[in-house]
Amino acid sequence: MADSPSQLTEQQQTKKHLITRHLQEVLGEDRLNEILKTRDVSIYWGTATTGKPHIAYFVPILKIADFLQAECNVTVLLADLHAYLDNMKAPWNLLAYRTLYYESMIKAMLTAIGVSLERLKFVRGTDYQLSKEYTLDVYRLSSLMTEHDAKKAGAEVVKQVDHPLLSGLLYPGLQALDEEYLHVDAQFGGVDQRKIFTLAEKYLPALGYAKRVHLMNPMVPGLTGGKMSSSEEDSKIDLLDPPAAVKKKIKKAFCEPGNINDNGVLSFTKHVLFPLLKGKQFIINRTEANGGNMLFSNFEELETAYAKQDVHPGDLKQKVEADINELLKVIQEIFSQTSLKELTANAYPKENKKVVANATADSECLPHKLDIRVGKIVEVMKHPDADGLYVEKIDVGEEQPRTIVSGLVNHVPIEEMQNRSVIVLCNLKAAKMRGVESKGMVLCASIGDPKQVEVLIPPAESNPGDKIVVEGYENGQADEVLNPKKKFWEKLQVDMKTNDECKAVWQANYLIHSSNRNPVTTKSFKNAHIG
Repeated sequence: MADSPSQLTEQQQTKKHLITRHLQEVLGEDRLNEILKTRDVSIYWGTATTGKPHIAYFVPILKIADFLQAECNVTVLLADLHAYLDNMKAPWNLLAYRTLYYESMIKAMLTAIGVSLERLKFVRGTDYQLSKEYTLDVYRLSSLMTEHDAKKAGAEVVKQVDHPLLSGLLYPGLQALDEEYLHVDAQFGGVDQRKIFTLAEKYLPALGYAKRVHLMNPMVPGLTGGKMSSSEEDSKIDLLDPPAAVKKKIKKAFCEPGNINDNGVLSFTKHVLFPLLKGKQFIINRTEANGGNMLFSNFEELETAYAKQDVHPGDLKQKVEADINELLKVIQEIFSQTSLKELTANAYPKENKKVVANATADSECLPHKLDIRVGKIVEVMKHPDADGLYVEKIDVGEEQPRTIVSGLVNHVPIEEMQNRSVIVLCNLKAAKMRGVESKGMVLCASIGDPKQVEVLIPPAESNPGDKIVVEGYENGQADEVLNPKKKFWEKLQVDMKTNDECKAVWQANYLIHSSNRNPVTTKSFKNAHIG
């Protein structure tokens, strides 16, 4: 049973109120009381550095502001290793940029709402999670924790797929160990992390470590209903979105008249806009013809009026749009610095290319459409009517080898083509090349003028017919034949290249084996075009 608040001094009660207000649940309130009696509380909040932070991040940021006001020492864990373990949502080569982006953005958000950063510090997961001591504890924990508990704990946090990776099972245990290695009294997060928190309470004592306090925020629905997500463009407003984009997204947002459930616009008003008012009134501006301005002293008054349909969704949206733009103005002024513009471009390169924006505007033009497989050349000869072409018979896991024509004679000797493994795009429309029908394309990397070519190398431990996918786009059905009129391959090919590690990528997402997840590579070409 938790200690009575009367056992705390008035100052301690004030701090506790700031720490716990607006939370959905607190685990370990008695421990929180005991700490408050003797010293300031240390709290950590972890955020996986994957997609760009969006407007819903103001919900935890406002709680961090409460913690700082309560004189807590707050650590923000930039969970780069966790971001990679969660189904490799963030490619390793981008994580250094993304952790810097997150730190800069979180500081800008706190600055926008007038919060001092004096008691705030940032820690990167890889700063300590690769140490000998932490690694040994990971092994100790893995000898105690069951697969059932690990899978259950991550069910609402880690991306769920048909064939989960071992990394997703490690994720919850690592998050539990973070509490010990960050030397904190409490962990803060969304209520969707409750199962990870209870796992920590179960297993940390088994390792000889203390239980921590767990502070849980409610989940805020996205603008389209459901969870606000970085991967669902219309469900969230990016912190760098211009006013026109904010207007468009708010206009499309779900805000049914009288509906106060799963209403993202109303929910954002409750969890962000009202707390920022600090006692001031919430004013919805209306013309005299429409009844004049409406003033609300607290959210409950607004919610009641909305439920009665006294507040029109259009009026509420207009107010929320104006307030969001005002909130984002400070952040966008900070990010107008050249150094931060460059950081944004490096952390999220695909969002800063006009051609990508054009390609992804077509919701059908995604890499899961491509049928890419490992192939084995079983026979190769020069084209009888074209000096620069090879005619290959390639085993791609079908009953009979496919005939494919490739323009590689001037780049790869015929003896190097015989019996080699290759990567084949299998669902291009068949086309005759100098009288020979070609049913696919051998993918290669090319650089320079004059042109130099290297054939892509299949992943380790792969066989003919094995499927190659783009990470993050594993789910979805490849077209039987790509429609040449829609130019899917041409659009996607623009962002198909090799990176600094000679690995094949699409928009910085690796091309990998669908099962063992080993990467497609080249022998030596870096930053080369793939085609």
